Amino acid sequence: MNHDRLNKVENQDENLSSQEQELIRVGLTQGDFNGIGYEVILKALSEIGNSCNFIPVLYGSSKIVSYHRKTLSIPDLPFNHVRKASQIQAQKVNIVNITDKEIRVSLGQSTPEAGEMAYLSLKEACKDLEEELIDVLVTAPINKYNIQSDEFQFIGHTEYLAHRFNAHNTIMIMVSNDLKLGFVTNHLPIRQIADAITTELIYNKIKALDLSLFQDFGISHPKIAVLSLNPHAGDNGLLGNEEKDIINPAIHQAYEEGILAFGPYPADGFFGMNLYKKFEGVLAMYHDQALPVFKLLAQGYGVNFTAGLPFVRTSPTHGTAYDIAGKDLASHYSMREAIYLAIDIFKNRQEYAKMTANPLRYSTQHGHEETEEEEL
Repeated sequence: MNHDRLNKVENQDENLSSQEQELIRVGLTQGDFNGIGYEVILKALSEIGNSCNFIPVLYGSSKIVSYHRKTLSIPDLPFNHVRKASQIQAQKVNIVNITDKEIRVSLGQSTPEAGEMAYLSLKEACKDLEEELIDVLVTAPINKYNIQSDEFQFIGHTEYLAHRFNAHNTIMIMVSNDLKLGFVTNHLPIRQIADAITTELIYNKIKALDLSLFQDFGISHPKIAVLSLNPHAGDNGLLGNEEKDIINPAIHQAYEEGILAFGPYPADGFFGMNLYKKFEGVLAMYHDQALPVFKLLAQGYGVNFTAGLPFVRTSPTHGTAYDIAGKDLASHYSMREAIYLAIDIFKNRQEYAKMTANPLRYSTQHGHEETEEEEL
């Protein structure tokens, strides 16, 4: 973890007062501008207003913002149109214009230009994260097909960001009030899942989830439930040996190192009997094993969080929703919660950085013997 970026930047932009320099700068990528990304961003920022101490920095286009703004029944927002994030102002929605090109918006359609601009928005935001011009990143939905190019050959944001920032043990965590759900594999075809799952991979994901629950959510000694791969947890090998040969050894290794990991639990009974309420974190083997349950429980308020990156990244849990784009029908609740969660986790990491400045204090509170260098 990069502790430096959690501290106050010494050379703050002269446009900001000393009090404004304390505000968290939230970078927002536009996603696919033919979808609902701009709609949910503008609605969320309109609702939040000045009630939350942060500075929104949207990487997109002033013209596209104006286009989408006209389709929405929301109050006017105070915009500040800038060329670079060093020119941002507090109490305004800062628009970092990423292109001078004439952009054609085709609501509800997948176009190459929308994919190109989605990637450019993400790339510019990442550059500003490196330069510490923004503090956290909230990404609007992309179209995973039209964003593909020579520069972007990834299944999604999570994989791109892990590669871009050389993060070797990231984990996708879905967050709601009732559930914090991590995944061993992310966006992977079903036929490839069994071959992709290894004891080492599961162990690493357990460890990443455990650290995130403590570092990012402030949960001491979190209990983690690990789901099985096969129905009935393999039925003692009758329905598969992955539980016995791969998953159990990973759980035992983590437990031996002081992580409170348990399982493997068959997913149907685990969720059907509400056992998830007894755990602070749940680790699923694959995307659709538990995500439908999560979305049902979250009721549109869930957030996608990528743990293990050197910065905080969150995202709403929905897609581009082309079918309702431009109709002022999209719910902004997930985007709003993604902004709030990014801010909360950033603050939690600040506290974590202070606490782990003394490695002995960390080992006492979290039940680990590692020093700060060993853990990080």
